Amino acid sequence: MASMPPARRRSPSAAPSPDISPADYGPHGSPEAMRQFAQYMQQGMAMQLDAGTRDLLRQELRQELRQDLRDEIVKELQVELREQTRAELREEIKQEIIEAEIKARVDAGLKSRIEAEFKACVEAEVLKRLRVYIKEMEMARRRQFGRSTETSSAQYRLFDEADALAESSSDADDQAELPEENTRTTPRKPAKPRGKRQPLPADLPRVEIVYAMPEDERTCPCGCTMAEIGESVREEIDIIPMQIRVLRHVCKRYACSRGDSAPRTAPTPLQVLPKTNASNNLLAMLPTTKYVDAMPLARFSNALTRYGVNAPRQTLARWVIGAAQALQPVHNLLRDHLLASPVIHMDETTVQVLKQPNKKTGSPGYMWVQKGGPPDKSVVIYDYDPSRSGKVPLRLLAGWQGYLMTDGYEGYNAVGRTEGVEHLVCWAHARRGFVKVVQASKGKRGRANEAMDMIGRLYGIEREFADATDEARLEARQSRSKAVLAELRDWLDKMLPLVPPKTPLGQALGYLYRYWSRLVRYVERGDLPIDNNRVENAIRPFVVGRKNWLFSDTPAGAHASAVVYSLIETAKANGREPYAWLRHVLQRLPYAKTADDYEALLPWNLSALELVEEAIRA
Repeated sequence: MASMPPARRRSPSAAPSPDISPADYGPHGSPEAMRQFAQYMQQGMAMQLDAGTRDLLRQELRQELRQDLRDEIVKELQVELREQTRAELREEIKQEIIEAEIKARVDAGLKSRIEAEFKACVEAEVLKRLRVYIKEMEMARRRQFGRSTETSSAQYRLFDEADALAESSSDADDQAELPEENTRTTPRKPAKPRGKRQPLPADLPRVEIVYAMPEDERTCPCGCTMAEIGESVREEIDIIPMQIRVLRHVCKRYACSRGDSAPRTAPTPLQVLPKTNASNNLLAMLPTTKYVDAMPLARFSNALTRYGVNAPRQTLARWVIGAAQALQPVHNLLRDHLLASPVIHMDETTVQVLKQPNKKTGSPGYMWVQKGGPPDKSVVIYDYDPSRSGKVPLRLLAGWQGYLMTDGYEGYNAVGRTEGVEHLVCWAHARRGFVKVVQASKGKRGRANEAMDMIGRLYGIEREFADATDEARLEARQSRSKAVLAELRDWLDKMLPLVPPKTPLGQALGYLYRYWSRLVRYVERGDLPIDNNRVENAIRPFVVGRKNWLFSDTPAGAHASAVVYSLIETAKANGREPYAWLRHVLQRLPYAKTADDYEALLPWNLSALELVEEAIRA
């Protein structure tokens, strides 16, 4: 057995040695001895570490402990939060279950009552709408089948009132029957006198056919010869059928027999459309038949074919456009006269142009119609534009100042706000809404009749002073019309809160209220109109013609129509026969060079009788 090493001397600061013997050291020692020996060794090593190393070790241990504690705290918090969330969800689910149960019980108890109330509300609304629909249906039936001073055709229901007026059977039917002052309004019209023949126009040429008795029949039974003591005359309307002829312009040429000078050719009348075989008379007839007689060019082409003349519709259309371009200076001069007028009436109507750039085929264009001037120099101007925006009247009336009469279309508001322009609104349009309500009431007098009575009194004053001077008319408006307007305004203010705005009467009241300030301005002067009927009468021929020729093919054709309609309606407004005046203008148009030359061609500078006689001699 190996000998043990000698025992070492322990320092005073050393840890006490464990109570073991040298025999316990080694692999055959007891476990307790081994544990004590290991502890002894650790204590010995710890005694040997310096203070810095101990601090570093202490910090590492602290961090490890803190991390362990943090993980434990996080786990505890997560468990606590999970339990809290579970409790909250449990309460929410419990509340939802309770509310659902309550709702189910409430719904079960109130279902029948709610259904009953809903059904009652629906029935009331349906009944209300049904009453409105019945009134509208009655108004539509009356417009289509009934006799009335405010008539319209179902075909042009989408057009404005001016278009609807064009469907009337006669000019007399288009005039609104207004009651005399202090009388009640009735929708019935007085019976028209029948059987009285109107005299034939005095400016038509007369061909006298004299019938005399033979001398042998003028012997009296007493034997004397009967003397002429008078005559009886009857007049008949006679028509000479259209005669088509060819004018051969034979220009004689002359030359010097000795050859000392160049040959000369006799001059011929200038043509409006050179290099065509259309005479000026034909160029005057084409727009007359289309725009006055409402005959499409295709029908006129067929009429020419019956006489052996092959003139396709396209050729006739080019001639009409060419004539309109030649007449443009006259149109411009008429516009100058229009813009010199202190009062201008304006309205618009649709026209279909097939080939409009940047627009779908069949999209509507618009004819903007203006009328102004004194009665002896009335001017009617048509202008075509693809748009209905407010920019169009701004362009047409640029620089003009005065009173502008229109309907309630908002497109005129911009020009109405222009400096120097005073905007008036038509009373006939305001009255029309009440007329529809009265017509649908089937003779029952109501609130609309009250408005009709007061508006009728306004028109009664205008009728009474229609032929008076402007000064007398102004005095009557100030002394009488303003009082009626004040009464009407008081009535309007009382009715507005009582009538639903979507009913026919409510719409009529709303129109009157919206445009009141512009409706009452006509009383400011004696020369201002009360309505826009002047321009609506000028639109009527266009609307009637539109039903026959239906559309324009191109914008150029629409512009040509505007020019020709302007000239024709201006001629008619001044009492001139359209064909005779157009023929006169086209004969002299190629020779017009100055403004005075064109001014001499205007209808009020020519005698109506001379124009007709000139056309007959041709």
